[in-house]
Amino acid sequence: MEKTVIKTGATVDEAIEAALSELGCTKEQAVIEVIEEGTEGGFLGLGRKDAEVKVTFNSEEAAESKAAADSDDTYFGDDESFEGDAVSEAEDAAANFVAEVLSGIGIHGNMDSYREDDTIFISVTGSDCGAAIGRHGETLEAISYMTNLIANKHSEQRVHVYLDVGGYRKHREQVIKGLADKAVTKVRRSGRKVMMEAMSPAERRIVHSYLQDVNGVTTHSEGVEPNRCVVVTPDTDKK
Repeated sequence: MEKTVIKTGATVDEAIEAALSELGCTKEQAVIEVIEEGTEGGFLGLGRKDAEVKVTFNSEEAAESKAAADSDDTYFGDDESFEGDAVSEAEDAAANFVAEVLSGIGIHGNMDSYREDDTIFISVTGSDCGAAIGRHGETLEAISYMTNLIANKHSEQRVHVYLDVGGYRKHREQVIKGLADKAVTKVRRSGRKVMMEAMSPAERRIVHSYLQDVNGVTTHSEGVEPNRCVVVTPDTDKK
């Protein structure tokens, strides 16, 4: 059964937490869409606008995912070791590193990995994956960075590891593309540049790639990490 709620809050995170609490699910189990990012307002908070989010939870899909995870032969955690179908030394090293890290912080679940050209895809499903994701995906980014170093240490050619835990990246990518669409709409309506929220380098790449062929706008990044943002600007040359 699918259920959707729309919640507001002083920040996007507060609105999301309120929605998750009502739905009785975790962030990893939900599809989150940011409707309004919210504004702080001016003097004494005048003009402040709450953030608004739309959160959807499908209990049947969550149950199916859990059942599939419970029955998967590729398991890590407790005293069992990861035994994936690694097709290369780099993939094997990357998958085992991720399994050891997650098991070490108490996350037990299932892992799938495969390689396509120069990219190694690793997907982890399990309960209580939040500790491996962290605030705004910061922990996931750190684990991904270390996994890339491990993989390339075992590969003669440059490889890239795409690590997703609990479906976070997939859901976050949907949110980012939604924010990018709204930024484009604002640029076209106002004729002025729009600065998006601060994002990680990986998330900024999603925006740049997603909007590179969109007519009438161009993108670039401004600011210093961790507050570096994508700026969407009008471009009359792109028609």
